[in-house]
Amino acid sequence: MSTATVTAPQAIAPKRHYLNETHGLKSWLLTVDHKRIGLLYLGSISFFFLIGGLLAMVLRIHLLTPTGDLMAADTYNKVFTMHGIVMVFFVLIPAVPAILGNFILPIMIGARDLAFPRINLLSWYCFVIAGILLLYTVLAGGVDTGWTFTTPLSTRFVNTNVVSAGLAAFVAGFSSIFTGLNFIVTIHRMRAPGMTWFRMPLFLWANYAASVIMVLGTPVVAVTIVLVAIERLFHFGFFDPAMGGDPLLFQHLFWFYSHPAVYVMLLPAMGVISELVSAFSRKRVFGYTAVAFSSIAIAAFSFFVWAHHMFIMGISNYSALVFSMLTMLVAVPSAIKVFNWTFTLYKGSISFDAPMIYVLCFIGLFVIGGCTGVFLGTLGMNISLTETYFIVAHFHFVMVGSVIMAYLGGLHFWWPKITGRMYPEAPAKAAAICIFIGFFVTFGPQFMLGYLGMPRRYATYPKEFQVLNVMSTAGATVMAFGYFLTAAYLLWSLRYGAIATSNPWNAAGLEWTISSPPPTENFSKTPIITTEAYPYDVIDGTASPHKVMA
Repeated sequence: MSTATVTAPQAIAPKRHYLNETHGLKSWLLTVDHKRIGLLYLGSISFFFLIGGLLAMVLRIHLLTPTGDLMAADTYNKVFTMHGIVMVFFVLIPAVPAILGNFILPIMIGARDLAFPRINLLSWYCFVIAGILLLYTVLAGGVDTGWTFTTPLSTRFVNTNVVSAGLAAFVAGFSSIFTGLNFIVTIHRMRAPGMTWFRMPLFLWANYAASVIMVLGTPVVAVTIVLVAIERLFHFGFFDPAMGGDPLLFQHLFWFYSHPAVYVMLLPAMGVISELVSAFSRKRVFGYTAVAFSSIAIAAFSFFVWAHHMFIMGISNYSALVFSMLTMLVAVPSAIKVFNWTFTLYKGSISFDAPMIYVLCFIGLFVIGGCTGVFLGTLGMNISLTETYFIVAHFHFVMVGSVIMAYLGGLHFWWPKITGRMYPEAPAKAAAICIFIGFFVTFGPQFMLGYLGMPRRYATYPKEFQVLNVMSTAGATVMAFGYFLTAAYLLWSLRYGAIATSNPWNAAGLEWTISSPPPTENFSKTPIITTEAYPYDVIDGTASPHKVMA
């Protein structure tokens, strides 16, 4: 039975809130309100999500036939490269922290804004500048190195727009650094009275851990991209062996950041899932402390597993053995989260609203992606499976499927708070199921393709692989329908959705104690926290949150 409640006459949103406090384009472009900046990110990232999705559909249409009749091979290389750059740097990394984190994090800790509001606005402008550079790269002919900018391919052998694409990723990195710095300082210094570390919602723990990775890891890839540009433009020998460089050096530098970047995408998504599991099972998250520390453990381990991307690139057998073991160990804190979410659901008062459907989709996709990651961390299997479609399937299950499911679940959960309107529940559930089924049919066959030996990044393939590729394209079509349906009813709800109460889900947390949409200042008085996180009392199968404000 749905738990969403809609308007009662006394619950109509107040006339003054962050959306109508000021008007005009200038008030938005110069805003320092974290909520408005979150919406600016929402619009920007949604635009790049659309671009990345359209590029993916072009790839899938091309792969309908073994001979690849849609594009020439070099055009195909450019399309999959741009798809990867757009989705990784402009959608998956910023989606949850920049949109949901920006909007919800200060309210969750009882603050009126982030610690550095102007730096927060600057982070969005860096993102926009990076996006303009990326669009220029597309219009100028694209880049065909793959999203990893592999050297010496990117420094010597290609004549496409490597520098502008690398500069786009470089500037986008500053956006991440500014966001991470803001989150760390805000969580340390601006928590409401009574909100100790172990009274914080798990969403805050997850974003804190991801922010540490952003601040420590992003400068490494930024320096790496600068070195690629210098080698390409001025022929210094950093990575090209013909000039005395070492291509393995690039791999070490790139993956030292880019594997932790996986958890920049994933940790905030896991934080969203913790919030949704608690809210829709009416229970405190089982093993709260273990789940909190597992976020920190994942962030720490993430800096010590990068070389599992390099097992076939010439590193020593002893190094490969160590990194294989560390890869297995990083699965432990991730498994702790999954088991504890499952235990939270056990005997909970579960309501299957759309956000909860996304939780179940996330768990299903993440478990499959995580288990296949263990396969790839095993030295013998990695040698035969790397550079095949098995890698493509694993990456998309963990990064795209899991992160996007959590992002959409969180967006639906906090949509009433963000907009003051309820979305229609029936099409929301239908869209979630379409996206899940479409995703599974898209990337499930790719595990089989990889096992059978189909290499990734090839524009053509043997005829015996066609059936599985057609299945992938059919699944992508279903998934795309789910995404477009989601966009349609969310936009519809902005005008026609029922007016939301301050707490339509009967959820715990400071964000649900203020009006929907929130006032500009968030809180008229500083809240005082007197209870633990997720303070649910379960009596006779029902649940109600404690009050958390004094």
